[in-house]
Amino acid sequence: MIHLPVTVPDLAGALDLARTLARSLTSTPQVDVAGITVSAEDAQHVRHWVFCDRIMPDRRRCARQADHDEACSPVDDP
Repeated sequence: MIHLPVTVPDLAGALDLARTLARSLTSTPQVDVAGITVSAEDAQHVRHWVFCDRIMPDRRRCARQADHDEACSPVDDP
């Protein structure tokens, strides 16, 4: 587990930064992108999931943002 303190203005900014960092690390097998969460420094027990991570019928995981409205997809379309 690695905690990476950053300064962002709000939760949306933290989620965007986490998604960007996660995408840059997908080729690193030690990183479990599906398990990435963000939290405020003074409320680390309140975690916000970055990715959906639902398991789809073909056993791949959904790569879209957490709480998305579209159908799940193994690729997060822009």
